Amino acid sequence: MRRSKPRPDSMTLIEHLTELRTRLIRATIALSITTLISVFFTPKLLEWLTLPMGNRHPVALHATETIIVYFKVALISGLVLAMPVIIYELLMFVIPGLTPKEKKFVLVIVPAASVLYALGVAFAGFIMIPFAVKYLQSFLASMITPTYSIDKYISFVTTILFWTGVIFETPLIMAFLARMGVISPKQLSGGRRYAIVLIAIVAAVITPTPDPVNMSIVMVPLLLLYELGVILARITYRPREHERTVKFLNEEASHG
Repeated sequence: MRRSKPRPDSMTLIEHLTELRTRLIRATIALSITTLISVFFTPKLLEWLTLPMGNRHPVALHATETIIVYFKVALISGLVLAMPVIIYELLMFVIPGLTPKEKKFVLVIVPAASVLYALGVAFAGFIMIPFAVKYLQSFLASMITPTYSIDKYISFVTTILFWTGVIFETPLIMAFLARMGVISPKQLSGGRRYAIVLIAIVAAVITPTPDPVNMSIVMVPLLLLYELGVILARITYRPREHERTVKFLNEEASHG
């Protein structure tokens, strides 16, 4: 006889930790597989990532630096490829008590979140990083010749790629919270002025250069993503109050 899975509200701390371990293992296995696959085309990725440097070539300051960089690039590529599994395991752990309809909604969110993450990485790689590197190379160029360590350069680039991908998930996070009844489209629309301020702060933090041109390159997409999130929230919003009322009435009727 198949053992039924315990309800989320009846699970003990040990059961929660066991489930967390299981989902982390699944996500780690997926990341390991995709990273191993990425190893085979990492040289092409390195060529792409160093294109913004133009004719300048980075240098290796330590004997193992090139090996570390090689696998660091393979890991970030594997992360992008494994994103569907990682997002799915994260959602199923954080919100285990889903209705059948909400589970179907998760199956829509997972591929959409993966596509948005990949778009964020592509936006950073094709637009943000070339502008930033070009600006940094030109800064005090008459006095200083820029020569980059490959490890420092790749760390700089992959950090921007990773966090830009995360930020591009904003519309789906907003839509999901609206679906859960945590936030409403009215709250999102009313908080637009605060969102603009927050977006400006985020853009200033993740933009690697202080000039307003590069900052606007980051801000404009973030503002568009927020507006997309508001639209998706209007489509997906489901208030929880009605469900609570129906459940309460049913319980009262059963006791009566």
